[in-house]
Amino acid sequence: MSTPQPSAPDAGLAAFDRHRRLLFTVAYQMLGSIADAEDVVQDAWLRWSSAARDDVADPRAYLVQVTSRLALDRLGSARSRRETYVGPWLPEPLLTDEAARGPEEAAELGEQVSLALLVVLETLTPVERAVFVLREVFGLPVAEVAAALGRSESAVRQQAHRAREHVEARRPRFDTDRRTQRQVTERFLAAAAGGDVAELVALLAPDVVLVTDGGGRAKAALRPITGRDKVLRFLRATAAEGMAMPDLGIEVTDLNGAPGVVVRTGGEPYMTMSLVVADGRVEQVLVVRNPEKLAGLRR
Repeated sequence: MSTPQPSAPDAGLAAFDRHRRLLFTVAYQMLGSIADAEDVVQDAWLRWSSAARDDVADPRAYLVQVTSRLALDRLGSARSRRETYVGPWLPEPLLTDEAARGPEEAAELGEQVSLALLVVLETLTPVERAVFVLREVFGLPVAEVAAALGRSESAVRQQAHRAREHVEARRPRFDTDRRTQRQVTERFLAAAAGGDVAELVALLAPDVVLVTDGGGRAKAALRPITGRDKVLRFLRATAAEGMAMPDLGIEVTDLNGAPGVVVRTGGEPYMTMSLVVADGRVEQVLVVRNPEKLAGLRR
């Protein structure tokens, strides 16, 4: 008896699923939002499922092209919304631990979704950001990037050069050793929760910057807080408030490809904290408290 062949829809779904993680990561890198990235991937699936796929020679290139253009369309409106955002804007935190995504996907995401990198990408123009994500992060050939974005190859090269210089000038230094990152994160968390000022002073760089994103929906500083003394005062006040909350749960897990902290109250996500660590000291503290951006942590 011959083995039944998959129907056309099944074959199309299998081809799409092979590249789903890549498509999500491309969209998330461009948009900094899990919900928007998931919507883009869903729209890409609708385009793919209704396309004349017999004419598609390279499904991966085709899907990256569709996803990139859909994300680029959304990025313009997203940036307009951020102009009226209350306080600093941070990307939506993404769980990248193996328990949440499986070892293969967690490894694939890695530093591609670094929160600090996404913050820097916000300073690029939409097209520069798309070029940087496709060319520098995913290493796509210039010709493929040009086809995906509907630009000439010479324009893509120029935009890639500008974006690379811009990002390198603003990307924070960080320790690549994950053990060091986790150790510093755990020490920082214990010191903040326990009110150990001496330990916090030892861990914080003198020019440390703390950024809190409440989006006008949760208590947060309306401007970045710069300098060790000011950051210490903020951390002590925040820790005192947190310890008074009922049913408080705190865990160190992987957020955006690096050790981070998720705080829950009553089982619901309350905030996340990600540290940028360089030379064993905390250079940046990135705190997300906007409840809309914590919805992905419920899944």
